[in-house]
Amino acid sequence: MTVARLPRSERRSQLLAVARKAFANNGFHATSMNEIADDAGVTKPVLYQHFDSKRDLFGQVLTDIGHRLDAAVFNKTTRTGSPFERVEAGFSGYLDFIESDREGFSIILSGSTREDPEFGVWAQNFEEKMAATVAELITIEGLSEQEQLAMAHGVVGLVEGMVRYWIANETIEFRRQEILALMTTLAWRGLRH
Repeated sequence: MTVARLPRSERRSQLLAVARKAFANNGFHATSMNEIADDAGVTKPVLYQHFDSKRDLFGQVLTDIGHRLDAAVFNKTTRTGSPFERVEAGFSGYLDFIESDREGFSIILSGSTREDPEFGVWAQNFEEKMAATVAELITIEGLSEQEQLAMAHGVVGLVEGMVRYWIANETIEFRRQEILALMTTLAWRGLRH
């Protein structure tokens, strides 16, 4: 097999993209390093030059997905003014990410990610980070930090549940703006009252 030479950073990005697709389609346990190498058009030793093991590769895929989702939400929320606009913008960024990276979203929510002790910690840390970001948007007088964080976890769960429903029932024909309005209305009215 002749492998086209790519700069190291480009090859790594390519391998992460191929692995993300394989893990999304087959899950962690059913995906092999041979399959990823074949799909990427490289030899297995080339794959191991970039990642120590399948677990390392999956962990790097999770980290990459987390950074992309963080950026999608952060970029939207920092450009708005009022708390309502920031909540809506955060949800919009989340939906942008899902629409642009269904594979990444399915990996984050997959059972193999959450049930594995190591990756489950990653998923929990990721949820904590998202909740911390949301907690900063909750500006209700007299609320303690702990109460803000508890409410933020509720909002993260609300969004995740609604998005799962939206994706699983695409035949319902919810348009993006409709699901965004439903999420924002439910979260905002719940937080304000």
